[in-house]
Amino acid sequence: MTLPEQSRFHPLDPTRIVYEDPESIAFYDAFPVSPGHTLVVSKEVTVSIFDLDDVHLASLWQAVDKVRDLLRQKYNPDGFNIGINDGPTAGQTIPHGHIHVIPRYKGDTPDPRGGVRWIFPEKARYW
Repeated sequence: MTLPEQSRFHPLDPTRIVYEDPESIAFYDAFPVSPGHTLVVSKEVTVSIFDLDDVHLASLWQAVDKVRDLLRQKYNPDGFNIGINDGPTAGQTIPHGHIHVIPRYKGDTPDPRGGVRWIFPEKARYW
């Protein structure tokens, strides 16, 4: 079993799996914004990752660290965005908390300064 049936990510195509341990699983995003864009989820299904107990939350962040290393080796990116959309207002569309690990490459956007601040374009620029 990779994910419980109540997960909106179930069933999961096994060819998309990047990493798995007893508590977490990581797989390529179905709609990637960059090569290697991966989602890391707990096998404990909660709407928000912040509803996880301490053990599962720690395991999830350890999985993020391992996935980042795997993606660095495979894709050789120049940086990463690590992100969580927590709640519908924040853009969460799947009710199973997850963390995006997004490899970034020089030239993938004209000016990457500000990173996630560009959610609010009128407030992004602070330099």
